[in-house]
Amino acid sequence: MSASLLAQNLRGSEIIKIAAEINELKRRGENIANLTIGDFDSNIYPIPAKLKQGIVEAYNDNQTNYPPADGVLDLRQSVSKFLSERYSLEYAAANEIIISGGSRPLIYSIYLAIVDPGEKVVFPTPSWNNNHYCDLLTADGVMLATLPENNFMPTAEELRPHIKGAALLALCSPLNPTGTMFSKEALEEICDMVIEENKSRTEGEKPLYLLYDQIYSQLTFGEHKHYNPVSLRPELRDYTIFVDGGSKCFAATGVRVGWGFGPAAVVNSMKAIVGHMGAWAPKAEQVAMAHFLDDNTAVDNYLTDIKGNVQASLTSLYQGFQQLKSEGFSVDAIEPMGAIYLTIKVGYLGKTTPDGKVLETATDINFYLIKNAGIALVPFSAFGTGEDEAWFRASVGTITNEDIKLTIPRIKAALEKLS
Repeated sequence: MSASLLAQNLRGSEIIKIAAEINELKRRGENIANLTIGDFDSNIYPIPAKLKQGIVEAYNDNQTNYPPADGVLDLRQSVSKFLSERYSLEYAAANEIIISGGSRPLIYSIYLAIVDPGEKVVFPTPSWNNNHYCDLLTADGVMLATLPENNFMPTAEELRPHIKGAALLALCSPLNPTGTMFSKEALEEICDMVIEENKSRTEGEKPLYLLYDQIYSQLTFGEHKHYNPVSLRPELRDYTIFVDGGSKCFAATGVRVGWGFGPAAVVNSMKAIVGHMGAWAPKAEQVAMAHFLDDNTAVDNYLTDIKGNVQASLTSLYQGFQQLKSEGFSVDAIEPMGAIYLTIKVGYLGKTTPDGKVLETATDINFYLIKNAGIALVPFSAFGTGEDEAWFRASVGTITNEDIKLTIPRIKAALEKLS
């Protein structure tokens, strides 16, 4: 029996392919520093103790039936309070906030609620999974290549030629896969561009909506500050749908509690879509998350701890690559700003390995490092760029700071063997 055209043409996750190779090497006894997965090792980064205890108590209290389609009211109220206190964003628990099983159903439901087949969706590359969501909807995905000199963040000038007639502009900050962020000025320029575009559209014409993924917004470092479109330009409130949740900032990826918020009409459509998918967060986890978010001291203490540890790991990796660069190796890295990712360049395209293989693509470089340096990265080609760009994502959530420091000499030794 033939599969559907969608199933035949859908591309699998490139990250999962890399993970399969790593698992096979580990099965053979290889020691691989796996910097590929945007997740946390729960033994290094356990979820908050109060959240964990709350989940246990909720199950003991038999909170195991279906949750409401838009989420448990107590959690929506806690999220509303959290948004007000942390971002000065005012969204009503009753009809402007939706809870789902992590952020993926939120993103997919935003696409489904806004974009019709064949309509234009604009998003930067590298970025996470927008190309795959366009495939699922048979949307016209416009992939905008970004530049390292702009920290791989899109600019209004780059976006402007592509937004005419678009249904959706998908943005993320801090950005997966780069760990870089919008500056206030850069995001303001994009906001003004969206406002200008919507004013140019005729009555009855669909507006340009903005999907703003800020799932990593609580994980920012140093002087870098997170900004969002609605705080900068309140008139965008009717056109902006946010993706957020506890998965990353509380190292709770498996707890599966995400929250989206935006204009009531869109959120109501998302509620119906998520309900038909059955993509709710488990009720016990929702009940526990509601109690945890209400405890500002517990939240602040956990965020201080996780941010300190993640920043230390990112800084060690960044400094290691800067040291290699100072020694004449063709590598680079962008200063860590947010999330759990470091952007790394390994500029060895065209070089030859000791066994005579030419490294023709970023994937070739990655597998060379896996087998010869015991370190696994994700090439930006997994996020929509070309294979001729030797930039990579390194995720530090599943490795200790001490182990990160041990990888640098191995990378150096592997690069010295190339000619």
